[in-house]
Amino acid sequence: MRGARPLKTGRSSWLENTSVLAFVLLAPTIILVFGLLLYPILNTVWLSFTDLKLSVPQSGAFIGLNNYLKAFQDPEFVASIRRTIYFAVVTVPVETVLGLLIALVLCQKFKGRGFVRGLIILPWALPYVVNGAMWKWIFNANYGAFNALLSQWGLIDSYRIWLGNPTTAFNLIILANVWKETPVAVILIHAALQSISPDLYEAARVDGAGAFRRLWYITLPIIRPVLAVTMVIKTVWALKEFDLFYIITQGGPANATNVATFYTYLTTFRFLDFGYGSALAFVMVVIALVIAALYVRMISREEPY
Repeated sequence: MRGARPLKTGRSSWLENTSVLAFVLLAPTIILVFGLLLYPILNTVWLSFTDLKLSVPQSGAFIGLNNYLKAFQDPEFVASIRRTIYFAVVTVPVETVLGLLIALVLCQKFKGRGFVRGLIILPWALPYVVNGAMWKWIFNANYGAFNALLSQWGLIDSYRIWLGNPTTAFNLIILANVWKETPVAVILIHAALQSISPDLYEAARVDGAGAFRRLWYITLPIIRPVLAVTMVIKTVWALKEFDLFYIITQGGPANATNVATFYTYLTTFRFLDFGYGSALAFVMVVIALVIAALYVRMISREEPY
């Protein structure tokens, strides 16, 4: 009949429900995320409340917060946390400041700028294992390039065992991490600098503002959110750093480079204490969240400029 509405099947009306359709389309992704991310996290949370130890039969009973209480009474773990925080406190500001300086240079016009931009990414493009093995060879006491370079410059009389000294070994790993991770800060900050209108700098020049005042009153306030994101990301990465410590020193000498991630690895996969190891992992997650929140609060607060 003329003017009559077409009949809708149950299937077509079901598809026209946008909420249901969206859920159906997202269901595979939701299942994948739950299976690969959420379930392992929830399972690890449960394990942190048990005494599961694969080397002990009939283990895995619920013990409440005992693992967490044990963690803060464990002198080795507390010492590893101090080393980890020192590593993050040193590497994150150094990498961010270096990233800012290099990004400012790359924003200037000079011959070969495109080549330099590509070259900056090279350290970050190296796999972590390759990077750690490379620095281990560089610091080798017998034929390392670091000893050879210092000897040629006359700074040392004989080759030294750099990785045999606790303080030196830790700081050399910091050097290796700065070399590896600074390009990330360069990329993020350089992208933020490209978004600043040149008219702002031109107006500041007309008003008589020098380079430092333009940096302080124009550049830094505008890119402050990017600096905050950069420092948060690098803080989380620094607190979970494992590869360099494992490849270069394996926690030595005398546990001087035994950071929290490496101690958690030893507890979980060498001593097979999955309950206690899971608790240690979540303690580090909480510490990472707290430090990241402090960075955001200090750097991202709104200020007039």
